[in-house]
Amino acid sequence: MAMGKQKSEQQDNLFIAANKLVKSPGHPFYEKMNEVLRSEGFDDFAEELCGPFYAERLGRPSIPPGVYFRMLMIGYFEGLESERGIDWRVSDSLALRRFLGYNLDERTPDHSTLTRTRERLPLEVHAALFTWILEVLTRASLVKGKTLGVDATTLEANAAMRSIVRRDTSEGYQGFLERLARESGIETPTREDLVKLDRKRPKKGSNKDWQHPHDPDARIAKMKDGRTHMAHKVEHAVDLDTNAIVAVTLAPADEGDTDSLSSTLIATQDNLAQVARNRKAAKRLHTQVVSEIVTDKGYHSSDALMDMEWSSIRSYFSEPDRGRRKWEDRRDAQAAVYANRRRIRGARGQRLRKARAERVERGFAHAYETGGMRRLFLRGRDNILKRLLIHVSACNLGLLMRKLTGVGTPRGLQGLSQVLSRIVRGVLALLMSPGALVDPHRRVKTSVASPPRLCRSAATQLLQLHPNP
Repeated sequence: MAMGKQKSEQQDNLFIAANKLVKSPGHPFYEKMNEVLRSEGFDDFAEELCGPFYAERLGRPSIPPGVYFRMLMIGYFEGLESERGIDWRVSDSLALRRFLGYNLDERTPDHSTLTRTRERLPLEVHAALFTWILEVLTRASLVKGKTLGVDATTLEANAAMRSIVRRDTSEGYQGFLERLARESGIETPTREDLVKLDRKRPKKGSNKDWQHPHDPDARIAKMKDGRTHMAHKVEHAVDLDTNAIVAVTLAPADEGDTDSLSSTLIATQDNLAQVARNRKAAKRLHTQVVSEIVTDKGYHSSDALMDMEWSSIRSYFSEPDRGRRKWEDRRDAQAAVYANRRRIRGARGQRLRKARAERVERGFAHAYETGGMRRLFLRGRDNILKRLLIHVSACNLGLLMRKLTGVGTPRGLQGLSQVLSRIVRGVLALLMSPGALVDPHRRVKTSVASPPRLCRSAATQLLQLHPNP
């Protein structure tokens, strides 16, 4: 066989027959998701929701709202941080073109179209779509709403520390240090002089004194890896019975957990109240919606616990070691703190705290580590929250897909195929080994009934995604 050689220059054909265009069978995960979205009326709902914000006659046609929301969901499923990355991935993938409904000869939406659409659609539209997906999950018994776990994490902002300016004088960090050096008697300070001066200065990174000129909502904060960055704080309320994220809020990174908890609870109750308006979804919710809250020790305070008592919500807040406390004239706070302490020390309290540590952190890992939003490429609270709502909605859809097909992401299908191949190879090796099944002197009895059952289970999940292998 002769070796083929790469052509240095290749002229494109002037005309290509339609039947010769490359066609993709589609990714089985995305094909199944489109079936689910069509059966629930996703595109009709999105067009009705966004209709009031589009002109009826004037202007050039825009992308359908269903395509816009699907592209933002692709950011989660493919682990893409920026909208430029989503643009490139969609235009390059035949399977994603099919998921969006674009043929090979059609141009997919670019990142500027995504940006303009996101800016013109209000935050309420994105919140309404998030609630609609919660309704779909509730009808599938994936939202109970009784026991919630609340926690927060930081996302790195699209802002550099070197660009921060003083709130009072608007001067940069370098100019501020040079002015301090001149005031201390150093007329021409060197870099070493500025470093020494900055090292001795206390509270050098206070958010009360500094801000970013292009993203005033970002705050100076310490990330989980110990580094200091401009950041935003995102808070999740997770249904501990099903792992569904029922509320997402965005707060300044320097805001305390006890201060942001109230806004997250309000958003949770509003979302579940919207879900309860649907009769089919209301039947799946627990009769006592939001009756238990589980958090870590960062949320523990007397005022927060009293708020839970007044709202008839049982609190399971981990308590930090503060030593003995004096309760003079604060008997209500004492009763709330002691009642919470009894609950967290009980068997149920221990189970709920372990579940919160596992499932809330798992949601952060799925959404912001593998989902690709730990580093933000947007600025402004509303812009970031719009993207977060659709991003987390895709994470919730992954729960529904996992229930229907056994995998929650397109990459999970690849892992399932690898598991199936390992099971098949293990069963074949077991069957081919001479005397492995009939040797009476072996101490460990080998069972051949369990591997075929595992094999059939994995094969069934694959056939649900590949109906015509």
